[in-house]
Amino acid sequence: MILFPAIDLKDRKVVRLYKGDFTTVHQVAEDPLETARAFWQAGARYVHMVDLDGARDGVRQNGALVRAVAEQSGLRVELGGGIRSMEDLEEVFGLGVWRAVLGSAAVEDPAFVREAVSRYGERIAVGVDTKDGKVRTAGWVQDSGLDYLDFVKEMESIGVKTIIFTDIDTDGALSGPSFAQLEALRQNYSGQIVASGGVSSNEDLRALSRQGLYGAIIGKAWYTGAVDLAQAVREEGAQC
Repeated sequence: MILFPAIDLKDRKVVRLYKGDFTTVHQVAEDPLETARAFWQAGARYVHMVDLDGARDGVRQNGALVRAVAEQSGLRVELGGGIRSMEDLEEVFGLGVWRAVLGSAAVEDPAFVREAVSRYGERIAVGVDTKDGKVRTAGWVQDSGLDYLDFVKEMESIGVKTIIFTDIDTDGALSGPSFAQLEALRQNYSGQIVASGGVSSNEDLRALSRQGLYGAIIGKAWYTGAVDLAQAVREEGAQC
Protein backbone atom coordinates (compact mmCIF):
# COMPACT_ATOMS: atom_id res chain seq x y z
CA MET A 1 0.00 0.00 0.00
CA ILE A 2 1.25 3.47 -0.88
CA LEU A 3 1.58 5.83 2.08
CA PHE A 4 0.74 9.49 1.56
CA PRO A 5 1.81 11.64 4.51
CA ALA A 6 -0.07 14.92 4.27
CA ILE A 7 0.73 18.62 4.23
CA ASP A 8 -2.25 20.97 4.40
CA LEU A 9 -1.49 24.59 3.57
CA LYS A 10 -3.38 27.70 4.65
CA ASP A 11 -2.00 31.22 4.56
CA ARG A 12 1.34 29.65 3.59
CA LYS A 13 1.48 27.66 6.83
CA VAL A 14 1.35 23.91 7.53
CA VAL A 15 -1.92 23.40 9.38
CA ARG A 16 -4.48 20.79 10.41
CA LEU A 17 -8.23 21.00 10.84
CA TYR A 18 -10.63 18.96 12.96
CA LYS A 19 -13.41 17.36 10.88
CA GLY A 20 -12.89 19.95 8.16
CA ASP A 21 -13.93 22.83 10.41
CA PHE A 22 -11.98 25.95 9.45
CA THR A 23 -12.52 27.45 12.90
CA THR A 24 -10.25 24.70 14.29
CA VAL A 25 -7.29 25.49 12.03
CA HIS A 26 -3.96 25.36 13.84
CA GLN A 27 -0.36 25.34 12.72
CA VAL A 28 1.45 22.02 13.15
CA ALA A 29 4.83 22.61 11.48
CA GLU A 30 7.06 25.53 10.62
CA ASP A 31 8.29 24.66 7.14
CA PRO A 32 6.49 22.54 4.52
CA LEU A 33 9.72 21.70 2.69
CA GLU A 34 11.44 20.49 5.86
CA THR A 35 8.30 18.51 6.72
CA ALA A 36 8.39 16.89 3.28
CA ARG A 37 12.07 16.07 3.70
CA ALA A 38 11.25 14.35 6.99
CA PHE A 39 8.73 12.22 5.13
CA TRP A 40 11.44 11.30 2.59
CA GLN A 41 13.89 10.39 5.34
CA ALA A 42 11.26 8.06 6.81
CA GLY A 43 11.03 6.27 3.46
CA ALA A 44 7.90 7.85 1.96
CA ARG A 45 8.04 8.64 -1.72
CA TYR A 46 4.74 10.50 -2.07
CA VAL A 47 3.12 13.44 -0.31
CA HIS A 48 -0.53 14.47 -0.32
CA MET A 49 -0.84 18.26 -0.28
CA VAL A 50 -4.00 20.33 0.07
CA ASP A 51 -4.28 24.04 -0.63
CA LEU A 52 -7.02 24.91 1.86
CA ASP A 53 -7.22 28.48 0.62
CA GLY A 54 -8.01 27.17 -2.84
CA ALA A 55 -10.43 24.56 -1.54
CA ARG A 56 -12.56 27.07 0.32
CA ASP A 57 -12.18 30.29 -1.64
CA GLY A 58 -11.01 29.09 -5.04
CA VAL A 59 -7.90 31.28 -4.77
CA ARG A 60 -4.68 29.32 -4.49
CA GLN A 61 -1.86 31.26 -2.82
CA ASN A 62 0.56 28.50 -1.87
CA GLY A 63 2.05 27.74 -5.27
CA ALA A 64 5.62 28.64 -4.34
CA LEU A 65 5.53 26.23 -1.41
CA VAL A 66 4.10 23.45 -3.56
CA ARG A 67 6.81 24.04 -6.17
CA ALA A 68 9.53 23.91 -3.53
CA VAL A 69 8.29 20.56 -2.23
CA ALA A 70 7.92 19.16 -5.76
CA GLU A 71 11.37 20.27 -6.85
CA GLN A 72 13.43 19.84 -3.69
CA SER A 73 12.00 17.08 -1.49
CA GLY A 74 12.30 14.10 -3.84
CA LEU A 75 8.64 13.25 -3.23
CA ARG A 76 5.90 12.93 -5.82
CA VAL A 77 3.31 15.58 -5.02
CA GLU A 78 -0.40 14.88 -5.13
CA LEU A 79 -2.24 18.21 -4.83
CA GLY A 80 -5.86 19.16 -4.26
CA GLY A 81 -7.70 22.37 -3.48
CA GLY A 82 -9.33 24.85 -5.84
CA ILE A 83 -8.54 23.10 -9.13
CA ARG A 84 -11.58 23.96 -11.23
CA SER A 85 -10.50 24.44 -14.85
CA MET A 86 -8.06 23.19 -17.45
CA GLU A 87 -6.08 26.40 -16.86
CA ASP A 88 -5.83 25.51 -13.17
CA LEU A 89 -4.55 22.06 -14.10
CA GLU A 90 -1.92 23.50 -16.40
CA GLU A 91 -0.84 25.81 -13.61
CA VAL A 92 -0.47 23.13 -10.95
CA PHE A 93 1.26 20.69 -13.27
CA GLY A 94 3.60 23.55 -14.12
CA LEU A 95 4.56 23.60 -10.43
CA GLY A 96 5.86 20.06 -10.76
CA VAL A 97 2.79 18.35 -9.31
CA TRP A 98 2.58 14.64 -10.15
CA ARG A 99 -1.17 14.12 -9.65
CA ALA A 100 -4.01 16.61 -9.31
CA VAL A 101 -7.08 15.97 -7.15
CA LEU A 102 -10.39 17.39 -8.34
CA GLY A 103 -13.00 17.98 -5.65
CA SER A 104 -15.86 20.45 -5.96
CA ALA A 105 -15.34 20.78 -9.69
CA ALA A 106 -15.91 17.06 -10.18
CA VAL A 107 -19.35 17.39 -8.59
CA GLU A 108 -20.31 20.60 -10.35
CA ASP A 109 -18.82 19.96 -13.79
CA PRO A 110 -18.39 16.30 -14.80
CA ALA A 111 -17.58 17.45 -18.34
CA PHE A 112 -14.45 19.09 -16.96
CA VAL A 113 -13.42 15.80 -15.34
CA ARG A 114 -13.94 14.01 -18.64
CA GLU A 115 -11.75 16.53 -20.46
CA ALA A 116 -9.09 16.39 -17.74
CA VAL A 117 -8.94 12.58 -17.85
CA SER A 118 -8.81 12.65 -21.62
CA ARG A 119 -5.79 14.93 -21.55
CA TYR A 120 -3.94 13.81 -18.42
CA GLY A 121 -5.11 10.24 -17.80
CA GLU A 122 -4.00 8.75 -14.48
CA ARG A 123 -2.54 12.06 -13.33
CA ILE A 124 -6.13 12.97 -12.40
CA ALA A 125 -7.75 11.80 -9.17
CA VAL A 126 -11.12 12.73 -7.70
CA GLY A 127 -11.66 13.51 -4.04
CA VAL A 128 -14.85 12.06 -2.60
CA ASP A 129 -15.43 13.99 0.62
CA THR A 130 -18.46 12.72 2.48
CA LYS A 131 -20.54 13.34 5.57
CA ASP A 132 -23.32 10.89 6.43
CA GLY A 133 -22.77 9.28 3.02
CA LYS A 134 -23.35 12.50 1.05
CA VAL A 135 -20.68 14.26 -0.99
CA ARG A 136 -19.57 17.66 0.31
CA THR A 137 -18.03 20.50 -1.72
CA ALA A 138 -16.51 23.99 -1.25
CA GLY A 139 -14.00 22.95 1.38
CA TRP A 140 -16.50 20.46 2.85
CA VAL A 141 -19.04 23.11 3.86
CA GLN A 142 -21.72 22.52 1.20
CA ASP A 143 -23.86 19.38 0.94
CA SER A 144 -24.28 18.36 -2.70
CA GLY A 145 -27.02 15.85 -1.84
CA LEU A 146 -25.20 13.20 -3.92
CA ASP A 147 -24.80 9.70 -2.54
CA TYR A 148 -21.08 8.92 -2.49
CA LEU A 149 -21.43 5.53 -4.18
CA ASP A 150 -23.55 6.94 -7.00
CA PHE A 151 -21.01 9.71 -7.48
CA VAL A 152 -18.10 7.27 -7.59
CA LYS A 153 -19.86 5.14 -10.19
CA GLU A 154 -20.31 8.24 -12.34
CA MET A 155 -16.63 9.10 -12.00
CA GLU A 156 -15.63 5.57 -12.98
CA SER A 157 -17.82 5.78 -16.08
CA ILE A 158 -15.94 8.95 -17.05
CA GLY A 159 -12.62 7.15 -16.71
CA VAL A 160 -11.32 8.26 -13.31
CA LYS A 161 -8.76 5.69 -12.12
CA THR A 162 -8.09 6.98 -8.59
CA ILE A 163 -10.52 8.01 -5.85
CA ILE A 164 -9.49 9.65 -2.59
CA PHE A 165 -12.21 8.95 -0.05
CA THR A 166 -12.61 11.06 3.09
CA ASP A 167 -15.23 10.58 5.76
CA ILE A 168 -15.30 14.11 7.18
CA ASP A 169 -16.45 12.90 10.59
CA THR A 170 -13.17 11.03 11.03
CA ASP A 171 -10.79 13.64 9.62
CA GLY A 172 -8.36 14.84 12.26
CA ALA A 173 -10.24 12.90 14.93
CA LEU A 174 -7.75 10.02 15.36
CA SER A 175 -10.81 7.78 15.67
CA GLY A 176 -9.94 5.15 13.08
CA PRO A 177 -10.84 5.01 9.37
CA SER A 178 -14.37 4.35 8.09
CA PHE A 179 -13.74 0.73 7.17
CA ALA A 180 -17.38 -0.09 6.33
CA GLN A 181 -17.73 2.79 3.89
CA LEU A 182 -14.38 1.97 2.36
CA GLU A 183 -15.47 -1.63 1.86
CA ALA A 184 -18.69 -0.50 0.19
CA LEU A 185 -16.61 1.71 -2.04
CA ARG A 186 -14.28 -1.15 -2.89
CA GLN A 187 -17.28 -3.27 -3.88
CA ASN A 188 -18.59 -0.56 -6.21
CA TYR A 189 -15.43 0.86 -7.77
CA SER A 190 -12.71 -1.02 -9.62
CA GLY A 191 -10.01 1.67 -9.60
CA GLN A 192 -7.43 2.73 -7.02
CA ILE A 193 -8.83 3.80 -3.65
CA VAL A 194 -6.92 6.04 -1.25
CA ALA A 195 -8.29 6.19 2.29
CA SER A 196 -8.20 9.57 4.01
CA GLY A 197 -9.28 10.51 7.51
CA GLY A 198 -9.19 8.84 10.89
CA VAL A 199 -5.84 7.03 10.77
CA SER A 200 -4.72 6.89 14.39
CA SER A 201 -2.06 4.19 14.55
CA ASN A 202 0.15 1.83 12.60
CA GLU A 203 -2.46 -0.85 13.22
CA ASP A 204 -5.02 1.25 11.33
CA LEU A 205 -2.62 1.30 8.39
CA ARG A 206 -2.19 -2.46 8.58
CA ALA A 207 -5.96 -2.91 8.57
CA LEU A 208 -6.34 -0.65 5.51
CA SER A 209 -3.63 -2.65 3.76
CA ARG A 210 -5.41 -5.92 4.58
CA GLN A 211 -8.55 -4.40 3.08
CA GLY A 212 -6.75 -4.26 -0.24
CA LEU A 213 -6.63 -0.50 -0.68
CA TYR A 214 -4.16 1.21 -2.98
CA GLY A 215 -3.16 3.94 -0.56
CA ALA A 216 -3.68 5.72 2.74
CA ILE A 217 -3.22 9.35 3.75
CA ILE A 218 -1.57 10.04 7.09
CA GLY A 219 -2.29 13.46 8.57
CA LYS A 220 -2.70 14.35 12.21
CA ALA A 221 -1.43 10.95 13.34
CA TRP A 222 2.05 11.76 12.04
CA TYR A 223 2.15 15.24 13.53
CA THR A 224 1.15 13.95 16.97
CA GLY A 225 3.54 11.00 16.83
CA ALA A 226 0.72 8.42 16.84
CA VAL A 227 2.06 6.84 13.63
CA ASP A 228 5.64 5.71 13.06
CA LEU A 229 6.00 6.44 9.35
CA ALA A 230 9.33 4.66 8.97
CA GLN A 231 7.88 1.50 10.48
CA ALA A 232 4.82 1.74 8.24
CA VAL A 233 7.04 2.05 5.17
CA ARG A 234 9.04 -1.01 6.24
CA GLU A 235 5.85 -3.00 6.66
CA GLU A 236 4.27 -1.89 3.37
CA GLY A 237 7.39 -2.36 1.28
CA ALA A 238 8.62 -0.44 -1.75
CA GLN A 239 6.76 2.83 -2.22
CA CYS A 240 6.56 2.90 -5.99
